[in-house]
Amino acid sequence: TQNLAAELFVSAAGLTAQIVPFNGTPPVITALRGGEIDAMVEILGPLMPQIQSKALRPVALLSEKRSPVLPDVPAIKEAGGNLSQFNVSSWNGLSVPAKTPPDVVQRLSRELQAILAMPEVKKRLLELSLYAQGSTPEQVSDLLSQDIRRWTEIIAKSKIEKH
Repeated sequence: TQNLAAELFVSAAGLTAQIVPFNGTPPVITALRGGEIDAMVEILGPLMPQIQSKALRPVALLSEKRSPVLPDVPAIKEAGGNLSQFNVSSWNGLSVPAKTPPDVVQRLSRELQAILAMPEVKKRLLELSLYAQGSTPEQVSDLLSQDIRRWTEIIAKSKIEKH
C-alpha cells in the first residue's frame, strides 16, 4: 500500500513525480540513504530506528493526526488545500472463516476490544508505533469496503498493471 499511498499523495498534492516501487522496507531505506531516490512513503514502525538515529528525517505523516511518538512531525493534512482531508493509515484486523457463528464473532470482538483497552497493551503497541483502536465487525467491514474503493480508483487512475 505504500506505493498506492504515494500515488494518492502525488495526485492529491498536484505534483509530478515518478513513483518507484520497492520490494520491502529495507531496499527503499537503502535507496533513500544512498541518494537513489529523494523521498519515500513508508509505514512508521519500521522507520523508527532510522529516525531515532537521525539517519532519516520525517517530513510529514500521511495519517489523520500527529503521532505521539513524533509530536513535532506534522500530519500532511495540516498543509491545507487539497491535502486538508488527506488520510492514509494502515490498519490490522482479525478475520475468521465466513461461516463462523455470529455469537462467536461478537464474543471475539468484545474480547479483542477489552484486550486493546488494557493500558499495558496500549503502551506496548505504542512503543511499536501502533495505535490500539477497537471497532465492531460492521465498522471493519465498512472500512475494508472504503479502502477497496479508494485503492481501486488509485490503481486505475495511476494505470498500475500487474506484471
